[in-house]
Amino acid sequence: MARAEKQIAAGLKLCDAVLELTDARIPASSRNPDLGRLAAGKPRVLLLNKSDLADAAETARWLRFYRGRGLAALAVDCQSGRNVRAVLPAVRDLLKEQIARWKARGMPGRRIRVMAAGIPNVGKSSLINRLARRSGAKVEDRPGVTRAPGWFSVGGGFELLDTPGVLWPKFGSRAAGGRLALTGAVRGEAFDAEALACALLELLRAEYPQLLKRRYRLEDADLAGTAGAGLLERVAKKRGMLVSGGGADTERASRMLLEEFRGAKIGRITLERAEEP
Repeated sequence: MARAEKQIAAGLKLCDAVLELTDARIPASSRNPDLGRLAAGKPRVLLLNKSDLADAAETARWLRFYRGRGLAALAVDCQSGRNVRAVLPAVRDLLKEQIARWKARGMPGRRIRVMAAGIPNVGKSSLINRLARRSGAKVEDRPGVTRAPGWFSVGGGFELLDTPGVLWPKFGSRAAGGRLALTGAVRGEAFDAEALACALLELLRAEYPQLLKRRYRLEDADLAGTAGAGLLERVAKKRGMLVSGGGADTERASRMLLEEFRGAKIGRITLERAEEP
């Protein structure tokens, strides 16, 4: 990680602005606080990526939250391409005074260099592929695929620097680490799958009960007064996931639940709420 931070710090010296990608399902937990320190003073556009997987109403609240704090923020989905066309114009608008100074100095064609940065598996390479209209950047739904920085010409007078995804050494809370694990930013072995599934079920019961009931054919009585472990057993039985003797196969049900959440099969879900004034 120290090596990756050094690469990012060196790259920032060459860049005019930063595209900070976050996961729209966890817009706070997916921001690396170390990036804020490294990129202090650098113009930045915050991208809430994977917004097609997130609750649209909550995404709108998060955009208001960040914009209200002076950040340029956009909701995008790099897989579908939704709103990606707005990204470079947003950077250009942020740099309009700097661009005017370049023109005054006789550098009207000076290329704009931008760093794409964020935690693992947040979609940096997918963004670059979309902007460059190419498939040269390696894209995998697995943390840690981009290991070295690389420059990409994306047209419109822009060059983008892709960087390795970096997590910070200690999460602010166990809950934040759990949210990162739920979305796949943290390797699966770092957290117990059943504990994650139980935490997810409790959140769904509190915030998205209708989605939970519809997907797993549960009734109000199934949700009432039931802890995450009990909900997991009921989901397993509803799906016919049983072990010898007829008990619930909660290990298998946990894997299924996490896969269905990450694939938005349960519905569009945001795991944390913006604190609006």
